[in-house]
Amino acid sequence: MAGESGKKLFVGPRFRRIRQQLGLSQTQIAEGLGISPSYVNLIERNQRPVTAQILLRLAETYDLDLRDLATADEDRFFAELNEIFSDPLFRQIDLPKQELKDLAELCPGVTHSLQRLYAAYTEARRGETMVAAQMADREQIRYEANPIERVRDLIEANRNYFPELEQAAETVRDELNVTSQELFGALADRLRERHSITTRIMPVDVMRETLRRFDRHRRQLLISELVDFQGRAFQTGLTEYGSVMDGIVARTGSLDDGARRLFRITLGNYFAAAVMMPYAAFHAAVEQLSYDVNVLAQRFNAGFEQVCHRLTTLQRPNARGVPFFLLRVDNAGNVSKRFSSGTFPFSKFGGTCPLWNVHSTFDTPDRLLKQVIELPDGSRYFSIAQMVRRPVAPHPQPQPRFALGLGCEIRHASKLIYAAGMDLDKAEGTPIGVNCRLCEREHCSQRAEPPITRTLILDENTRRASSFAFSNAREL
Repeated sequence: MAGESGKKLFVGPRFRRIRQQLGLSQTQIAEGLGISPSYVNLIERNQRPVTAQILLRLAETYDLDLRDLATADEDRFFAELNEIFSDPLFRQIDLPKQELKDLAELCPGVTHSLQRLYAAYTEARRGETMVAAQMADREQIRYEANPIERVRDLIEANRNYFPELEQAAETVRDELNVTSQELFGALADRLRERHSITTRIMPVDVMRETLRRFDRHRRQLLISELVDFQGRAFQTGLTEYGSVMDGIVARTGSLDDGARRLFRITLGNYFAAAVMMPYAAFHAAVEQLSYDVNVLAQRFNAGFEQVCHRLTTLQRPNARGVPFFLLRVDNAGNVSKRFSSGTFPFSKFGGTCPLWNVHSTFDTPDRLLKQVIELPDGSRYFSIAQMVRRPVAPHPQPQPRFALGLGCEIRHASKLIYAAGMDLDKAEGTPIGVNCRLCEREHCSQRAEPPITRTLILDENTRRASSFAFSNAREL
């Protein structure tokens, strides 16, 4: 983004976001860049440009990658706004796309607030869990009643990267100095020696429906025998560095009890994965192996899903990986996990497109599928998908199965071993939509509902391949 030395850029909101992520005041960052605090204030309000020299100084002083000023967040915010304003609620408002883009770039806080307000509206409209809190502060509407969405927002705000946990995890691995195959035993010894916690593998008839339980009174970490060896190392790694997680939670501001607990659980999972796959070693292996997920899983003694999830966290300045997105669905299409360090426009208020082959993995459980997909706006992505099994369940309980989709923008695909030999520029992309309610592609035989932006056409004399016909004119 630096460009020529005299080029001027107006990137105020992104500049402010980076300053806040660094935990610096305007005065502190002004001192580091050798400019006045008033100039920083004008930059962040887009009343003064940022020159290439200032950008380079920012990168050098704070060890940042200039891609931190890229438009990934704005693209995600625009996708959220576009989804919200496609609702029939706003059909009388002729809102140009450019205004939505301007809002996403200049006012990300407003975009986030609108997204939360719309989420509350849709929950209330469906008659689900949205309630008005009976509290002294009557203005507080409990969007926090949905802690899953709140925590997803927090993860996206941090780009699924938490440097404090990365550093703590690398410190643990350096102190242990063991191979991945020896990690579980070493972590169990560390818990016993440092924290007087005994790790025990328990029979299924004792643990019943529980895979892991920490007995604080007896100082015992109990892990079910149903958890495989990789999972045991992961579960053991959850226990340390609560103070680091406390600091991350504290700086997020006000959270209700449910969101706070879930956020801590999420951070614990992040830390455990970082202990199993420490950043520097994992990033080096990723580059060497061209993102071969199965080989990475073997090298780090981890599961396929654990490696895919870890790949979405490689956002360290000057040591970045491919910006992946990750989706996990069950065979009914329910989304139970989604992460994005790139620009893929996940829908917050609907399902996924059935034409994406992540859904086909249940028919080919032993195969890894790959696909080039194309959204209606012409953006193209490369994805791989595979079915994964969770810890086994005793008979006659059903064996849990999920499908994982891992993908990136097509421009990054050449770095992946899965795209070797493909002419990515000429590869035909499967046309998909974000979801049926927002997709305006005609003649789709997989469509589950008409787009909310078009008028449904009902003709009892004609039967089409698609269950829904709709007008070509967009409703305003």
